[in-house]
Amino acid sequence: MKAKEESPARQLDRFLAKFEPKTRSLIKAARAVLRRRWPAANELVWDNYNFFVIGYSPTDRPTDSIVSIAARANGVGLCFIQGALLPDPKKLLQGSGKKTRFIRLEAASQLSHPDVERLIAAAIDQARVPLPLQGRGRLVIRSIAAKQRPRRRPTA
Repeated sequence: MKAKEESPARQLDRFLAKFEPKTRSLIKAARAVLRRRWPAANELVWDNYNFFVIGYSPTDRPTDSIVSIAARANGVGLCFIQGALLPDPKKLLQGSGKKTRFIRLEAASQLSHPDVERLIAAAIDQARVPLPLQGRGRLVIRSIAAKQRPRRRPTA
């Protein structure tokens, strides 16, 4: 008899358990805010070598993601997949990549700050594929790296 496969929700819980409680709580709170905002978006999850990522996409394609939560031992960020193209008059976006930019999240409440709201709205406006207005998005585990950087800060 074949063993029952672990559900995506259970896998997600296992990934989050690797983080310190404060970081885990921040990831969960940010996820709750984004899930409420975009109930029809798919949540695409990667537990990669460098980062744990939850991308919000209108499709199953990572390149269609609009934003993602990215976390590692030193903190949590909100990544704008096409952030280099976004208007950022307040200079909130960090990073120097050709496409992606991010803001560091200290609290999920930052997601409702007017300047962050404007960045999110601009990211939605420039999305190649619009977010669905109805339905319920799926939780999709995209990849799990066998080898990963520690998800907790080293203790002294």
